[in-house]
Amino acid sequence: MMSRSYTNLLDLASGNFPVMGQPREKKRLPRVMTVPGVISELDDDQAGSVASDVQSSVFQDRIIIVANQLPVKAKRRPDNKGWSFSWDNDSLLLQLKDGLPEEMEVLYVGSLRVDVDPSEQDDVSQLLLDRFKCVPAFLPPDILTKFYHGFCKQHLWPLFHYMLPFSANHGGRFDRSLWEAYVAANNIFSQRVIEVINPEDDYVWIHDYHLMVLPTFLRRRFNRLRMGFFLHSPFPSSEIYRTLPVREEILKALLNSDLIGFHTFDYARHFLSCCSRMLGLEYQSKRGYIGLEYYGRTIGIKIMPVGIHMAQFDSVLRLADKEWRVGELKQQFEGKTVLLGVDDMDVFKGVNLKLLAMEQMLKQHPKWQGRAVLVQIANPARGSGKDLEEIQAEIQESCKRINETFGQPGYEPIVFVDRPVSLSERVAYYTVAECVVVTAVRDGMNLTPYEYIVCRQGVSDSESSSESCGPKKSMLVVSEFIGCSPSLSGAIRVNPWNIEATAEAMNEAISMADAEKQLRHEKHYRYVSSHDVAFWSRSFFQDMERTCKDHFRRRCWGIGLSFGFRVVALDPNFRKLSIDHIVSVYLRSKNRAILLDYDGTVMPQTSHNKTPSAEVISIINALSGDAKNTVFVVSGRGRDSLTKWFSPCKKLGIAAEHGYFMRWSANDDWEVCGQNSEFGWKEIAEPVMRLYTEATDGSTIETKESALVWHHRDADPGFGSSQAKEMLDHLESVLANEPVTVKSGQFIVEVKPQGVSKGLVAGKVFTTMAETGKQADFVLCIGDDRSDEDMFEIISSAISSGILSSNTSVFACTVGQKPSKAKYYLDDPAEVVNMLESLAEASDPEPSSDARPEGSL
Repeated sequence: MMSRSYTNLLDLASGNFPVMGQPREKKRLPRVMTVPGVISELDDDQAGSVASDVQSSVFQDRIIIVANQLPVKAKRRPDNKGWSFSWDNDSLLLQLKDGLPEEMEVLYVGSLRVDVDPSEQDDVSQLLLDRFKCVPAFLPPDILTKFYHGFCKQHLWPLFHYMLPFSANHGGRFDRSLWEAYVAANNIFSQRVIEVINPEDDYVWIHDYHLMVLPTFLRRRFNRLRMGFFLHSPFPSSEIYRTLPVREEILKALLNSDLIGFHTFDYARHFLSCCSRMLGLEYQSKRGYIGLEYYGRTIGIKIMPVGIHMAQFDSVLRLADKEWRVGELKQQFEGKTVLLGVDDMDVFKGVNLKLLAMEQMLKQHPKWQGRAVLVQIANPARGSGKDLEEIQAEIQESCKRINETFGQPGYEPIVFVDRPVSLSERVAYYTVAECVVVTAVRDGMNLTPYEYIVCRQGVSDSESSSESCGPKKSMLVVSEFIGCSPSLSGAIRVNPWNIEATAEAMNEAISMADAEKQLRHEKHYRYVSSHDVAFWSRSFFQDMERTCKDHFRRRCWGIGLSFGFRVVALDPNFRKLSIDHIVSVYLRSKNRAILLDYDGTVMPQTSHNKTPSAEVISIINALSGDAKNTVFVVSGRGRDSLTKWFSPCKKLGIAAEHGYFMRWSANDDWEVCGQNSEFGWKEIAEPVMRLYTEATDGSTIETKESALVWHHRDADPGFGSSQAKEMLDHLESVLANEPVTVKSGQFIVEVKPQGVSKGLVAGKVFTTMAETGKQADFVLCIGDDRSDEDMFEIISSAISSGILSSNTSVFACTVGQKPSKAKYYLDDPAEVVNMLESLAEASDPEPSSDARPEGSL
């Protein structure tokens, strides 16, 4: 029988998302809303399927935490009639509540660890919602297998831990049916969220790699939803990640979140590198916060390692059964120095590397034979497969060999605990261990060192037992490839692949003086106790609040199909330029100023042939031929190119090289608008640029009459960007006393004379028109990049200074939907040309000797 959460996968499999929330015959969970009424986002014919049956308190903030598994334990009742549920106190999802505001309601969405018969799913759903505020997502068995054991464990987990599928027998080839199951499972999770969400008031916090495309499903439904995502695994380097066939789909889905969290800067750096190399997105750091600009939305990047639940360990340390277990272990290892390893049975945990390092230490330092013991606790494996079987066999063989080689009557150097170990027993092992060794070859975080430090500290008040009296000390040997390593500055960090170095580190750790161990322990304990799980969740939620604070102030709409879907967020006053409206205003005006950028505005950036078409020449001729118009092409290009291209347009004004050269018509001479005509600085700047060009493959130097431009569009994105930043500093240093400015732009670094900008061109045009009695009553200014923002900005100051009238009709227009000082936008150069053509058709050409306003110089 099919689960009631199952959806039609035919469209989903091909990448077309079906409309979510189809009506079902069985009852649905009541939708909780803060206020009665219609939800604006649900304007399709399925809106009724998520109608509210129950109201909660008005305007109460609530957070919905979504993860693969709910923080509850489930077991069948003894009579086999129904289920009994209890909280899973070891679950991070439950522990993170401590850092959220006390008044905040927390709702969980996730799956259960047990199979629930479809006939029981409604009752179980209602019970979990009523008693635990949990909403279960029931995955059909075929989807569950392909989703979790397939795509998650066979593709994502190995890839994120740097294991590439080199052959069908090693990692396995990409299977699209597993990807389709992953998407289908994420869709089912989204439906459960949609059933209970209140999009105006709720926050959504999604956890881990199982649900990386869930943000797209939710953002597609609710444009302004406040949503965060935290990845608990590593994020691989771009060279590894880019091997994933669905790399862009996952990356774009994550970018539908408002805040994306990682344990370490390395993981965040890899993610940002992927965004740069694959999507052309560059991050910015402002006042300590990292942000990615994506279609008008600023996506926050959060770097914060998770901590442990201090209260949980404090209570376990007080348990009576722990005391007898500690005594038992102390008796068992009396006279021995205990090194401890606690790892999941996983191919990435490096357990066998640890065993080999122990063997090497006993060889290199015979004094530890008969005295040092490595206790290795192996938690049950979460996955399965040939690789895991091979590593288990290797571990068993190593244990046997080492114990046979170095064992003595009453002494085994390796104690391998291959069974589930309770938290209280684990705490007992921590208490007696002199050193904890973690040799994982790759791990997202690994909290074992944190747990060990807290247990070695003992209970936090005067009730502490004799075991925790006296100076506290601990030692750690940790792999440099795990997430907690950067935060443990007192640990001995090792490359676990280097067996000899790891063996030396283990010897150093247990041979270290007690005073040094104590100092290192104190430093670690201060960090671990202050950076617990509550601190982590509080910090993440505060950043999510800050990132989402402007959501309801901005205009948002969704564009794109399938995983190309994204939300464009713009200022409320920013809107598309209406051709009918601008034509009607154009017809009523008498003195018009029209300023046009060239590349990216009337000429597509992607075009290799930059010569204007006959259509563009005809349109500009018609506009500049109208005696009411003053028309300028304002470009960064050189005057020779612009003169040649626009030679048919006799009455057109041209501002070349961002306004350094300017002429009012073909009959006028070129004016030099820069403050300085000395170019001796080029002899300083050009050798520097040449140096970077030789060192940066794909970069070029463009020499203009008034400027030098270094282009790195065709260079490696990361290296080109790094070289551009370095060059910017270098040039600013060597040109500090020269009358020039050094600026970076999109794939360029430019050196040009001071006092030159497109804004100054616009100001000069407006001023000249006003001084000749032809104050502009109509201004059209169009551009597509940063240099054009200067023109948009000068318009406001021209109005405030009286150069333009407050009644002037201003149409500042950018090309593309993006943040801008302009109030209008057109989508692309084709729309710009269409709009200009409409104005040309409305123009009234009259014979005139030139385009300069009468009386201008």
